[in-house]
Order: sequence, then structure tokens, then C-alpha cells
Amino acid sequence: MTVEATQETIIETSVADTWEPPMPPTDLIFDDGVPLESNRHRIAMNVLIRSLQQAWRDRTDFYTGGNMFIYYSSAQARNRDFRGPDFFAVLDVDGIKERQGWVVWEEEGRYPDVIVELMSPSTAQIDTGIKKDLYQRTFRTRDYFVYDPFNPNSLQGWRLNSEFQYQELTRNEQGWLWCETLNFWLGTWQGTIDREAAIWLRFYDSSGNLVLLPEEAAQQQAEAAQQQAEAERLRAETERLRAERLAAKLRELGEDPNNF
Repeated sequence: MTVEATQETIIETSVADTWEPPMPPTDLIFDDGVPLESNRHRIAMNVLIRSLQQAWRDRTDFYTGGNMFIYYSSAQARNRDFRGPDFFAVLDVDGIKERQGWVVWEEEGRYPDVIVELMSPSTAQIDTGIKKDLYQRTFRTRDYFVYDPFNPNSLQGWRLNSEFQYQELTRNEQGWLWCETLNFWLGTWQGTIDREAAIWLRFYDSSGNLVLLPEEAAQQQAEAAQQQAEAERLRAETERLRAERLAAKLRELGEDPNNF
């Protein structure tokens, strides 16, 4: 082997030994300063997040968030071309870990398992077009839903089939859609939350019971405790009246009630 060939081999070997794959960006931003579409959209997002956390309050193996950036590729991170879903949930992850956003390469390649986009007339085409395609092809998100908080008839949903294509879900008699991943229904509920009356998107369990918010659960427990206390008071009052009637009857018979 010539001296020149030997030198080229040494250089190539040295380059191969020192080469490292390009690392993902670390200068990520997690707030673009863009607010949600409306106050109702903000409340609707928090209702989904907080009710799921309440339903699974004893679990730490899931993460749920909303209006957070999801970073999934270096190119996307550099271009700042994607704003996170309004609601998402990821199962079988460390739910206690502190996060500013969801960075896929820091989460062992995990993407959201469930996504809900809260639409508006200005975003509906994107939510059911570009984003839906992204969640199907790249994220492989198992369940995807869209809902406009100002349009109670706007609920739509899709489930990823065995061919990794979204299959549109069929509503039940109540107009709800089944989320197989979470084992909950998604349906509408009319009421006032945070002083705003609207028809909200809510979770229901497999038996059709509303999945409560923490304050609703606390109120329900308080009402149950009050009912139990009232029942105990009525039982005590009934027992007192029975004892008084018995004592009166004994006195009529000339007996001393204290002997009984």
C-alpha cells in the first residue's frame, strides 16, 4: 500500500470514529404568546384536563395537557410551524415528571394517544384537514376528536384502524362518541362552569355517568355527607319518639319506665 493510500485510510478511519449523529435542538420555546380563541375555549380545555385528572386521581401513569407545544422533529422545531393540541393525553408514562411541553425525543418516542381540538370557524378546516392528517400519519394518535364550543352539533371523532387510517366514529343515541383509549364517552353537557353557561364537551364513563370536575366531586361528597347526617338525625329522632311513646304506655299501665 502506498503512503498516500495509507494516509487516506487513516483519515477515513479517524472521521468514522469521531462522527456523531446530529442532535435535536435544545433551544425550544414553549410559549408563543398566542391566546386561545376565546374564554370559552380556555374553559373547555381545562374541563377536559381537570376531569380526566379527577377520574384518575389515584394514577400516576398518564399525562394530560393542553395548549402545549408538541415537538416531534428537528425541522418542525426549527421552523416553529406547529402549535400544540388543545387537549391531549398520553398513557403509560411518568405523569409526575415536570414538563413545559411534550418533546417526543425526550419521551422515548411517545406521541399523544388521544387528542381533542377545540375548533372555531377560522380553524375548522385546519383541524379536520392538515392536523388530522398529521395526527394520523406522523403521530399515529389512536383517538382524535374535534368540537366547537359554540356549536353543540360539531362533535366528530376518528379511531386509528389496523391499517393506520382514521375511521370515523359513530355517535350513540345520546350523540356521544366512544374513546376506546380512555374508556370514556365524549359527549355534550349543558351547564355553567366558571360563571359561563354553555354546552360543554365532557367525559362520561361506560355506564353513562358524568365524569366530574374536582369541585363537582367535592360538592357531591359534601351533599352525600349532609344527607347521611340528616338520615342519622331522623333515625335518632325516630328512636327518641319511640322511646317516649313506650314510656308513656308503661306509665298508663302503672309500670315504672326506668325498670325497662
